[in-house]
Amino acid sequence: MSKKVLAVILISLLLIVVIGCSGYFIFKNIHKLTPEETLKQFAIHIQNAEYEDMYDLISEESKRNISKEDFIERNKNIYSGISMTNYILEIKSEEEQKDKSYKLSYDVYINTASSGEINFSSSSRLVKNKETKRYELDWSSNFIFPNLDNTDKVRVKTVESQRGEIIDRNGKLLAGLGEVSSVGFVPGKMNEDSEADIQKVSELLEVSVDTIKNSLNSNWVKDNTFVPIKKVAVSNQELKDALLEIPGIKINRVKERVYPLAEAISHLIGYVQNVTAEDLEKNADKGYSQTSVIGKAGLEKQYEDRLRGKDGKEIYIETENGTRKDTIASSEVQNGETIKLTIDAEIQTQLYNELKDDKGLFVVMQPKTGELLALVSTPSYDNNQFIYGISTEKWKEISEDERNPMIARYTKAYCPGSTFKPITAAIGLSTEKVTENNTFNYDGLSWQKGSSWGDYRITTLTPYNSAKNIRNALIHSDNIVFAQVALKIGSETFTKELQKIGFGENLNLNLGLSSSQISNSGEIKKEVSLADSGYGQGEILVNPVHMASIYSAFVNNGNMVKPYLEYKEEKSPEYLKEEAFTAASANIVKDDLIQVIENPEGTATDMKIDGIKLAGKTGTAELKVSKDEEANTLGWFDLITVDENSDKQYVIVSMVEDARELGGSHYLIRKIRNLF
Repeated sequence: MSKKVLAVILISLLLIVVIGCSGYFIFKNIHKLTPEETLKQFAIHIQNAEYEDMYDLISEESKRNISKEDFIERNKNIYSGISMTNYILEIKSEEEQKDKSYKLSYDVYINTASSGEINFSSSSRLVKNKETKRYELDWSSNFIFPNLDNTDKVRVKTVESQRGEIIDRNGKLLAGLGEVSSVGFVPGKMNEDSEADIQKVSELLEVSVDTIKNSLNSNWVKDNTFVPIKKVAVSNQELKDALLEIPGIKINRVKERVYPLAEAISHLIGYVQNVTAEDLEKNADKGYSQTSVIGKAGLEKQYEDRLRGKDGKEIYIETENGTRKDTIASSEVQNGETIKLTIDAEIQTQLYNELKDDKGLFVVMQPKTGELLALVSTPSYDNNQFIYGISTEKWKEISEDERNPMIARYTKAYCPGSTFKPITAAIGLSTEKVTENNTFNYDGLSWQKGSSWGDYRITTLTPYNSAKNIRNALIHSDNIVFAQVALKIGSETFTKELQKIGFGENLNLNLGLSSSQISNSGEIKKEVSLADSGYGQGEILVNPVHMASIYSAFVNNGNMVKPYLEYKEEKSPEYLKEEAFTAASANIVKDDLIQVIENPEGTATDMKIDGIKLAGKTGTAELKVSKDEEANTLGWFDLITVDENSDKQYVIVSMVEDARELGGSHYLIRKIRNLF
């Protein structure tokens, strides 16, 4: 054998000896824990739910009184049953007894997810094992709680809280407790051969046959048991009549969260669903249980912490014969908060019904206070379906619908077309780059600044003989004049003034709104792009709620009122942007927009209503990818009540997609007139 091999063997043997000695040293030290250290280690095992390790630290006498399996089950059931989140044991004193055991006094602090803190003082005896020489806990059930005997049970009683309501400005229910119909089978009343009946129920309720059969085959089901299958709307009488023709079907009325306006406001209100494992993990310290519901969309999600209640809990000891013995902890039930919105349910419902078959939106705001009276998006979906239980097929149908019924259109940003022209006018006047008396020149219905534009020309639709100034350009919706106004303002000033009124900014209105944009890059570098932006084309995008705030400046001396959704009694306005435009400029634009409706040549004369003064602007946005293609269009109409004596104080921003076939702005005007 070589010296080298021999050296390797000797080193290996030496390592084995060292490791063995180290292991023996560690083993010896584990078994030399003091009484205090042993009790502290036991408490750590409780905190970490290490019940098997706890059993290893109790005395031989204790083990004779309870098996390992029973010990683990009892501790696990109690500590998990009270939803323990933290366990702290603080030792106060240690006394050696005559028999060489030790009495340790201590305080225990237990945090629970359901019932708050449980605190108590107690003492325990630790004895020395004659064989192992280590200290062990003399354990019985009263270690868990001082009054708990081995035959007692720990009970947890829950008083369910009620989720808060969402109501409109007049107290009308938008989300809250109501009645739904629970459809189910009573097995003893079903046909002996029920295959065809189950199949028919499956089709009517859109619930799979397997799901129905699994419910009917549950071990708790008896002949006279009502086995719920699905909830449906109380008002759906046609469906219920069809179901009641099937033998064994029974329909009960039960209390459930409902959304009375359904499709008319579902994007705003949202919906709740049963918590998932992921929800429980994310909200581990908030007291949710496997039977909880949680807001999944809209205001139900946004206001979750305020809407959800906190269940009342009582933890108490019950004797073997069922007698209540001692209350350990309790917490009062706390119902969720009622949230009152500025929304007017009547306006919301009316405008939804006006547009429900189209792709579009309405934003209605009180122009002096900022109260949002309606936020409508169409097409929509019935948020009650998520309460009743939505099938995979139904969800697929909704989510794959090319009309995008799940999208809240009022949260997005769009090309505004000619409704942007009043903004260009107000910027030009406020910066004194133009005046109301400036006139602009061009011939025909198309124009370009010079040959550097190549073959690109800006076109307008309507010829007119009056002076080509800002007022007449608004009345006739003249693209060319507003392209020239934008060029006079200049890219730097135009960009700066748009940023001043909130473009490119998160407005922090808690509505999940997309920001309005000046361009894809945030800058306007090309002259043609600046000219197009002046009349609301180019890469300009505006969020409809933001646009409502901008238009409010025309009746607030240039100040943009801040939109808000949660009702408050004090109506003094808060401004999103003060001095967005000069007061003089805002009032000039307001007067011009009045003429858009009142002047016989105005583009919105069909909005004129006797006895009330209104101001407005029509708009058509062309969504071209290339110059030669047939463009999809958005139809816009924005309106302001300027008659301060009217009880209908509105700023309305409205849009409809695929507007070319519908009649554009005038399609919207017909619908808005019905509000007046």
